[in-house]
Amino acid sequence: METLKILFWIFLFIIVYTYVGYGILLFAIIKIRRFFKIGKKLEIDPTYEPEVTLFIAAYNEKDYVAAKMKNTLSLEYPKEKINIIWVTDGSNDGTPDLLQGYPNTTVHHLDARNGKIGAMNRGMEFVKTPIVIFSDANTNLGKESIRRIVNLFGNPKVGCVSGEKRIVDKESDVASGAGEGMYWKYESQLKKWDAELYSVVGAAGELFAIRTKLYRHVEKDTLLDDFMISLRVAQDGYTIQYDPEAYAIETASANVKEELKRKIRISAGGIQSIVRLRSLLNIFKYGTLSFQYISHRVLRWSLTPLCLVLLIPVLTILAANDGFLSFGLYAIFFWLQLLFYAAALLGWFLENRETRVKILFIPYYFFIMNLSVVLGFFRYMKNTQSVNWERSKRAV
Repeated sequence: METLKILFWIFLFIIVYTYVGYGILLFAIIKIRRFFKIGKKLEIDPTYEPEVTLFIAAYNEKDYVAAKMKNTLSLEYPKEKINIIWVTDGSNDGTPDLLQGYPNTTVHHLDARNGKIGAMNRGMEFVKTPIVIFSDANTNLGKESIRRIVNLFGNPKVGCVSGEKRIVDKESDVASGAGEGMYWKYESQLKKWDAELYSVVGAAGELFAIRTKLYRHVEKDTLLDDFMISLRVAQDGYTIQYDPEAYAIETASANVKEELKRKIRISAGGIQSIVRLRSLLNIFKYGTLSFQYISHRVLRWSLTPLCLVLLIPVLTILAANDGFLSFGLYAIFFWLQLLFYAAALLGWFLENRETRVKILFIPYYFFIMNLSVVLGFFRYMKNTQSVNWERSKRAV
């Protein structure tokens, strides 16, 4: 019984640290550093205004071409300094034809479909500018996004800049939209603190940029191209910075089924990334970057979901030993755990009903997130996740 008690506290600590504790610790460190004026504010060169390439890897995106190009051509940056490249490998819906005639825009097309990372590896051969900005076809960028991203590259230590992914926030929403929106708001705050401490640990594929010279061809079976590209830049000694006012906006997944499908893909890619970036686990070599990487990413994609699963039988046995109806510590934790899963069940019941009380969906979305890691692990082990991902359906 003593062994089970020790395991319970270990599991509980890992779970709380992963989802709440790291954020609290990060906030405390930032506050202390600010108070004692430890570390320097990121110095940038405001006159830095190079040519940039906006790089869009697309597969059958004809429904988004007009809106994407209208948005792109309205961005606040010298028009003659924005080169637009679309790589449309495998597209057979007319996407390449629709792109003809737009200014400063080139289209590189192959009939064969080799996945997004195949298109990115091939397309990078055509990038001649010092900065390349990656964006998805189905997202619109904030008007000042390119300007704000370039500003951060005014510091030579910055190798990558991550923009913010924003989910369209409706007054009332279903589970997928409410959960995804709240998750990204929390993630945005963590990224701000990560960047202030040292470096963000990974960029969002909807909008991120790197110095072109730092791009390394990524393995053709890579599932999380944005994560691998950005973390390898950090491995090379540069920092990943973050500006939430450089943003890409899109609608949430159409429903929880679509969100789960997306999360499973990401989880399989996350586990693949941990294996390929295992040298980053060496805190003696990478220091603060390793601490941030393990705390913010590795635990979420590996140990913590396992702890959540194992906590159920461990706590059940401990509560039974206390007496389920007693006021013993483990009995109280048992009922709190049961209440949490009951709330997740309520979220499942309400998942397709719009509500303004979005907090109801937090337990359900949390459950879906961790379920996706478990399912993603098995998909990775079976090697059944194709690089040719099917885009999740988005809410209207």
